[in-house]
Amino acid sequence: MAGWNADTVAESPGSGAVTLVEGSSFCISLPNGDMDPALPHGLFVQDTRILSCWSLTINGLNLEPLAAGGTEPYRAKFVCRVPRTDGHADSPLIVERLREVGAGMLEKITVRNYSLEPFHCIIRLSVEADFADLFEVKEARIQHRWDETRRANEDSLSIRATWEDVRKGVDIESTGAVVEPGSVTYQAVVAPRNSWTTGLTVVPATDEKVGLRPFESADEHGLSPRDRRRQEWVAKIPVMSIDNRSIEHTLQRSYDDLGALRIEDPNHPERVVVAAGAPWFMTLFGRDSLWASEMALPVDPSLALGTLQTLADRQGKSVDPLTEEEPGKILHEVRFDVSSGLALGGKSVYYGSVDATPLFVNTIGALSRWGFAAETVANLLPHADRALAWIRDYGDKDGDGFVEYERLNDRGLINQGWKDSWDGINFADGTLAEPPIALCEVQAYVYIAYLSRAWMAYDAGDESLGSELAEKAERLKKQFNEQFWIPERGYYAIALDGKKRQVDACASNMGHCLWMGIVDTDKAPLVVDRLMSPEMFSGWGIRTLASDMGAFNPASYHNGSVWPHDNAIIATGLLRYGFVAEAQRIATALFEAAEYSNGRLPELFCGFSREAFPRPIPYPAACSPQAWAATTPIHLVISLLRYDAHVSRGGLWMDPAIPESFGNLRITNAPTGRGPISIDVVNSRATVRGLPEGLTFKQGHRPWMTELVEQTGLLRKATNDG
Repeated sequence: MAGWNADTVAESPGSGAVTLVEGSSFCISLPNGDMDPALPHGLFVQDTRILSCWSLTINGLNLEPLAAGGTEPYRAKFVCRVPRTDGHADSPLIVERLREVGAGMLEKITVRNYSLEPFHCIIRLSVEADFADLFEVKEARIQHRWDETRRANEDSLSIRATWEDVRKGVDIESTGAVVEPGSVTYQAVVAPRNSWTTGLTVVPATDEKVGLRPFESADEHGLSPRDRRRQEWVAKIPVMSIDNRSIEHTLQRSYDDLGALRIEDPNHPERVVVAAGAPWFMTLFGRDSLWASEMALPVDPSLALGTLQTLADRQGKSVDPLTEEEPGKILHEVRFDVSSGLALGGKSVYYGSVDATPLFVNTIGALSRWGFAAETVANLLPHADRALAWIRDYGDKDGDGFVEYERLNDRGLINQGWKDSWDGINFADGTLAEPPIALCEVQAYVYIAYLSRAWMAYDAGDESLGSELAEKAERLKKQFNEQFWIPERGYYAIALDGKKRQVDACASNMGHCLWMGIVDTDKAPLVVDRLMSPEMFSGWGIRTLASDMGAFNPASYHNGSVWPHDNAIIATGLLRYGFVAEAQRIATALFEAAEYSNGRLPELFCGFSREAFPRPIPYPAACSPQAWAATTPIHLVISLLRYDAHVSRGGLWMDPAIPESFGNLRITNAPTGRGPISIDVVNSRATVRGLPEGLTFKQGHRPWMTELVEQTGLLRKATNDG
């Protein structure tokens, strides 16, 4: 996900860093709750760091962390103790910091005295705000120096800053404190076996007179707006219970994280979209948001609709080499408030993604099955057609039948598929591939984009368009299997380079091709053998690159690491081609990996062998929570259930292949577009209750898009017309 060129490596927030997230706001701190300005810490609102230092001392002593965590992604409690200075081991002073993030931050500080003597405490919070852009912080290259003013009042500290014509600010409020320009200080005598408490709020402001609405605290029921938003989300999504409590915990964590990663389209607040991930990508990303929302379709189809509508509004209209915008192209990312000199492409919207455009069409096709009004889907079809026009006119500029990428300026992403680090695409000997580059999985996405639009055309009565696109898909599949297949190695090239040579590294990308169905049936067993080989399968999941490749590095971003979403996509492809045991093995490994991170799968982890290391090794700069990692556990269970719907065809399909270790499973409040249903799976046999009128439960798998198009006869019609 992270768009990295050679000189833009994200800094690590340090061991044990705690990240809180709610919508587009997030906070990163040390395990004791402090935000260290020397690290990529702080409170961020709309891509701006409004707190760069937030350090609490008691009597001049830094706090020793004991524990940190919480049950919601936006709230955490930090438990610390105050070190003793008299040589004794145990301190009687315990400090609790309860923090909640939203459109700002609320922090409640409690000092508990467990001794039999009173303690005089000077409680001091050091405060700094540098208003740095997110990219400045992420890459440790703070460039802008703001003209700053501070005003310390009786109960508040206001910091205002200007740079050129931009004005920003932050307000910190508390009662009973001595407020100075760089600190908020309290003096208290904590009685024996007693406690002292205070609270602070932090909110962003635009100028001296106009600030955002105050940070809203809990209501009379003890619920904050963040709690109520979470409750509303929980009420509309399925409830999944499973005998394996560890897996159930992971699924619940995924639900919570996905809920916290929902953000609103600023121009259409009724549309909810999925942000890519914390800490650095709390915004709309074309590829990430599409994948996450499609993988979450059985949980909340409205996420896919909001994501598609928002991307459609920002679909490319003109040619701009700086932002890489082109007519019909789907964006790579949107930034709220990043200075133009730092954002990719130099503007708030950047289009350097080769796969977001076909994925956009695929997701429309998937959405069309989940019971939305015909008009809702029809309104997206002109955007799908513009996306297909981009594939024809700009994606395949040399007319060879494949979609390639090459950045249009030296500030854009070098690589523009999902493996978008600068060294992510390489040959078996480790040599970097030179552009234009045609990725194997992108051709698979284009293949399904053609078929999805062909089916929707047929469904709307436009057989001519359906036949044309079905024929394009068939031709692409044939050409793909001829030119990407490496017979002497038994797998597909990760790409074709600018000279049309096969980029022969053994990589996980070909696993995506399985889900899309572009892989010839006779080649699938060889692909699976390679994916599940010791060189590819670490024991925790399939690596991005085989361990016998020249560029392999288990602690790299894309050259040997394990990405949960990558594995979820591959597992679905394995199930499609009948490799059930292999899909179960991947799913089981990922759920076991989640146990080592309290049920939350990170963006990625290192690709060291499970035999060498009995627990997954974290990748230092991994996003967590992250959207497609959060949807991975949900998608794995749904895939293993082989559960899908096609409401317009009146069908709900299921053919469970749940591993025995998962136990029995129950899902209630599952959406169908026509009303919720309940599902019970006992000993791998499914029963469905509450089916709405017009829907029938069918044992087996939902017809794939390839099968639907074959059933229509569109391809035969195209052949006859030709």
